[in-house]
Amino acid sequence: MNFIKYFILNGLVLFFLSCGGEKDPSSFFSIQFEKNKKEFQQFDTIRPAIGNKKEFPIDSIRFSIAGEDLPYNNDQLVLRVSKLGAQTLKAHFKSEGNVIEISKEIKILAPIAPALYTYEIINEYPHDMQAFTQGLEFYQDTLYESTGSGNGAKSFVRKLDFKTGQVFKQVDLDTKYFGEGITVLNNKLYQLTWQSKVGFLYNVSDLERIDQFQYGQSKEGWGLCNDGTHIFKSDGSERIWLLNPETLVEEDNIQIVTNKSIFNKANELEYVEGKIYANVWQKESINGIAYHPTRKTFFVTGKNWDTMFEISLKRKE
Repeated sequence: MNFIKYFILNGLVLFFLSCGGEKDPSSFFSIQFEKNKKEFQQFDTIRPAIGNKKEFPIDSIRFSIAGEDLPYNNDQLVLRVSKLGAQTLKAHFKSEGNVIEISKEIKILAPIAPALYTYEIINEYPHDMQAFTQGLEFYQDTLYESTGSGNGAKSFVRKLDFKTGQVFKQVDLDTKYFGEGITVLNNKLYQLTWQSKVGFLYNVSDLERIDQFQYGQSKEGWGLCNDGTHIFKSDGSERIWLLNPETLVEEDNIQIVTNKSIFNKANELEYVEGKIYANVWQKESINGIAYHPTRKTFFVTGKNWDTMFEISLKRKE
């Protein structure tokens, strides 16, 4: 008889477990917004609600994004965040002794519209029509150019006289590599390849290749620039990756966001006085951007163009 009772008791326990008796407590809760809204702007004040299927008690609630606690008072949450784009909003609280964490994916857009600029052409210079330009960079009045292997030509990196187009030195890449963006920092030239997940380092003076590096989480290699401390890398997605210039590790990333959308396909990059300039792949725009710090002008060209333009930018009225 005792054996039968024990068997029945264990059967009840098993039945209880299979029906969710040991269910994760967080599964009873959810973050909800009015009209199921998931898109907001930086600094918005919003009212998230906690969906509570079993009406369990909730205590000590707080919200965070990317590890940063957000101002929350009287059921109002302020989206005071340092990073925009697709983010994970987390709610942390206690319920009947359990520490609960739940999350919801949202989009945080810029609070204001981007400024619009126009340009003025100052000079025109010859450009090699065989150059499928991917990267353009000035260093000490010398222009450096990286190309992809378009129209049957090999990818290469070279240094040249921007006024005449005279090539001082050129290094071809192996045919398996499609050359992409470049940047110069600490007397080293960094060059990306497109889909091979590898980049190369050169001495900037003679273009001797001295090292190579592998990509991390970034999908591909598109554009490069630097602010003197970090290297910024585009990969065709909505993200700009921050690379350590010594280790080439992708330490962080930011997303490309306006007041209306998150967008991708930022290509060639150029960093100037706190701003990153980029062209957008497959848009009616440039493919190579180089800023001349002494002349304080931009030099732009395209893939297989016969001309390079020196331009100045001005805010559109």
